[in-house]
Amino acid sequence: MTSLHQYTAASISGGEFDFSKLKGKKVMLVNVASECGYTSQYEQLEELYQNTSREFFEIVAFPSNQFGGQEPGSNEEIAKFCATKFQVTFPLMAKISVVGSEQHEIYQFLTKASINGTQDSTVKWNFQKFLVDEKGQVVESIPSGVLPIADEIVNWING
Repeated sequence: MTSLHQYTAASISGGEFDFSKLKGKKVMLVNVASECGYTSQYEQLEELYQNTSREFFEIVAFPSNQFGGQEPGSNEEIAKFCATKFQVTFPLMAKISVVGSEQHEIYQFLTKASINGTQDSTVKWNFQKFLVDEKGQVVESIPSGVLPIADEIVNWING
């Protein structure tokens, strides 16, 4: 069975991020943008990250410019924005495509039941969240408008 732990992605600061190191942890993957109405969710993402043990939970963010051109910056500009405006400390990946013909393989895994074995999903906008369990299996897709610190997410992490 395919799992998140089989993948790697380019880190925003260079190098590869190996998702196999997240075995045994719950993971939230989120596509982000710096000029979106939901950009303030970076604050709640960081709050959640700071208030949850790294031993059990991880957040991984993927900048994407595919919705409304709301992430036009370079990887360096995005990293600086996240660090200075929101003091982001969770892992940021290099900018990718989350939909369409150039969709990154991790987002193919997250959105296609034929790959993930559980559900089909469509990434509809920035700050859509995917919850992945300790075994690397997709559990749920959470819409952009749901805050990262919503009860349904916090209860899942702590459950």
